[in-house]
Amino acid sequence: MAKESEFQKRFIKKVENLFPDCVILKNDSSYKQGIPDLSIFYKSKYAFIECKKSEKEHRQPNQEHYINKFNQNAFGSFVYPENEREVLQMLKLYFEEE
Repeated sequence: MAKESEFQKRFIKKVENLFPDCVILKNDSSYKQGIPDLSIFYKSKYAFIECKKSEKEHRQPNQEHYINKFNQNAFGSFVYPENEREVLQMLKLYFEEE
């Protein structure tokens, strides 16, 4: 099984290929515990993604809270190899809707 950092790196490349003008920032979890790994900015929209190396990977305290909070007004999701295709499709729909 690949490391989370390797999966995250591949996921970032896929997002950059889908949305060439996007800006992706890696967030510092030591600054605010539970904040998602990635912030993605594209046009006037933004998304927050928490990467996990597998669907069964342990979730840190507050991760669910922040994903749910961000998903109310933007796009928030956990992503792992088992749902990566679905998350990329949902991101595409979200970023391209008017």
